[in-house]
Amino acid sequence: MAGLRAAEQLRAAGWDGPITLVGDEPHMPYNRPPLSKEVLAGTASFDSLALRPRAGVSDVHWRLGTAVVRADLDRRTVELDGGETLPYRALVVATGMRARRLRCPGPATGRHTVRTQADARGLREALTRPGARVVVVGAGFIGCEVAATAVALGAAEVTVVDPQPLPMVGPLGELLAGSLLGRHRRRGVRFALGTGVTGFRGEERVTGVVLADGRVLDADVVVESVGSVANTEWLEGNGLDLSDGVRTDEHLRAGGRPEVVAVGDVARFPNARYDGVPRRVEHWSIPTDTAKHAARVLAAHLAGADHGLAPFAPLPTFWSDQHDFRLQSFGAPGLGRDDARVLAGDLDGDPDGDVLVGYHRAGRLVGVVALGGRGAAAAAARYRAELLRRPDVEQPAVAQQAVEQPAVEQPALPQPAVARPALPHPAPTA
Repeated sequence: MAGLRAAEQLRAAGWDGPITLVGDEPHMPYNRPPLSKEVLAGTASFDSLALRPRAGVSDVHWRLGTAVVRADLDRRTVELDGGETLPYRALVVATGMRARRLRCPGPATGRHTVRTQADARGLREALTRPGARVVVVGAGFIGCEVAATAVALGAAEVTVVDPQPLPMVGPLGELLAGSLLGRHRRRGVRFALGTGVTGFRGEERVTGVVLADGRVLDADVVVESVGSVANTEWLEGNGLDLSDGVRTDEHLRAGGRPEVVAVGDVARFPNARYDGVPRRVEHWSIPTDTAKHAARVLAAHLAGADHGLAPFAPLPTFWSDQHDFRLQSFGAPGLGRDDARVLAGDLDGDPDGDVLVGYHRAGRLVGVVALGGRGAAAAAARYRAELLRRPDVEQPAVAQQAVEQPAVEQPALPQPAVARPALPHPAPTA
């Protein structure tokens, strides 16, 4: 998605020269969030995932099923896995993430991840077998979504394992994560929290999961939802900070190079709305938001002009459907976990009632999260205007450990109209 959006936004910004998109999957860009929910449940088809490119990119050259294996940023070339070298005048890094895997002894068959269409096809087949005993390792977004889907599909047992004491406690904090735990349990999901996985039982395929506390969980299907790894190996040796994705400046430029930008999940950028700490954000809206800003910066550079843009300052947003309820978030709740307050609803009342929690840093509201039905989600949206306001004095930078935040379905926020400079035709752009 990030690559497609970048191409579309380059056209919108006035670039009419050649564009080449290289991607290692054989599919055209598609929507990933339904893989852990509707597609896995069988209520949406794989064909429905395809993203329809805008008319402006009808002349883009697609190189699908092809991986870039290395880049030489000084020479401005990238090398493909077949040995071909592509020159460029500008490079958009949109290689995203891949699923992290557990490194534990035991058989590999029966262990799944959820990142690609191929992943979802194999997992759906396994989950629809009668009497399946499912162990989900990781209580983050994807883990909780898959657990809810497995219960809906009629799995005999569904157990979520996580070393943290509560599900999704990283992005939500203890106040709301405790309510989330109760809602899952009442709908049939079991939890083994505060412990990790040390191995797998079985000969050719998994029959059990060995926990660090000595317990063994019977399992026919294991889903590994333990975070993601940035696809940046092809950029090594170019002096970039690749410690967690591609570190960029406030305009999404990498390594001080005006001709190289990073977009989507792989970009680790400072958000001027909060502070100067670079962070990756794995939300569905980020590919579009980063592409709009980076494309305007890149198009201006190619035209030899100043982009004239304020520092990139998106309002992060996500939603996550689990069972019959939804999590809806605006802002950066992870920055205000230490000061979370109930804004509406009652966590001590109806255990399945709607609730809205606000997250504050230095007294300033930096995020809201709703848990419940449509009414709760609508209540969260009413705080967008307050969250969009920038403070007169920026808050001090606060280091934050990255947490798993898979992309989730949420419409992109509106952005200002883009400038359309006339640009010269260069060599092909990768």
